[in-house]
Parts: sequence; C-alpha cells; structure tokens
Amino acid sequence: MAQTEAFETDFWKDANLRKVWDDIVPGEPRKTIPYTLTKEAIELYCKSVGEDHPIYFDEAYARTTRYGGLIAPPSIHILLMFSCTPADDWMRSPGTVNAGQSWSYNIPARPNDVITLQARALDKFIKRERLFVVHDNVFFNQRGEVICSGRGWTIRPM
Repeated sequence: MAQTEAFETDFWKDANLRKVWDDIVPGEPRKTIPYTLTKEAIELYCKSVGEDHPIYFDEAYARTTRYGGLIAPPSIHILLMFSCTPADDWMRSPGTVNAGQSWSYNIPARPNDVITLQARALDKFIKRERLFVVHDNVFFNQRGEVICSGRGWTIRPM
C-alpha cells in the first residue's frame, strides 16, 4: 500500500480544497488513505505529548511485556486521524472545534502496521447558529483487526 507523504503542519495550506458544510453528506464514507505507522512516528508522537513509558521506545523492555514488543500509545489515533485523511477532508478544516469524543481501544497499533480508516459523518445539524457534525471513525491494521473506534462531535467553521 502506498505511503502518504510527510504530514503537512500548515492547516491553512489546502483550506480552499476542503469540503464545506453543504458537501458533508451523513452516511457517505469519507475518502481515506492507508498509512504505515513507523517506530519513528510513534517516538515523535510520544515526545510531542510527553509520553515516556519504555513500552513505546525500548524493544528489549517491550518484549518482556504481555504485548511481546513495541506498541503505540492508545491516543495515537490523534496522529492517525490526520495521517489517514487527504488534504481535502472536511475534518481538517481550520477553525474546527472538538465538541467531544468517545473512543474504544481494542488492540494496540504497532510499528510497521498499515493503518486504514473507515469514517463517515453520521449526522449534521445547526444549533444556536453553530454547525455540528457527528461522525464515527474505525481504524484497522493490515490484518483487518480493529485497533480503535470512536464517535466524535465537532463544530464546523461557518
């Protein structure tokens, strides 16, 4: 499967390509792209959030745990959400506000897993002059096993 290019950190760069409110169709699958999770990406993510448990960095230590090797922290879905979506995805819109989320974690992601995402908007509505979208996301590894799944609520920019 194709590896995505380096993650873009300028959220405004492709803002004009992103789907707007009228383009979000509840029930319609979002376009996603596979992402190969590397040990380096896990380490960089851990460093950025202040996570220093050796199960994410130290192969010798990780082999002694019930996981039998290195894993990614459960919150890696934050990195995966952006790594598995193209630049024109509505979830990447600048000004999006996370209004809540609920996640279930099934198995840990591991270095060299090829991650795929199935995602869609479930509903969209206007409340108090704000645009809300309810969406679900399921991340799979290359064996089709569910890593984690979640439902979120976002407030969309006008």
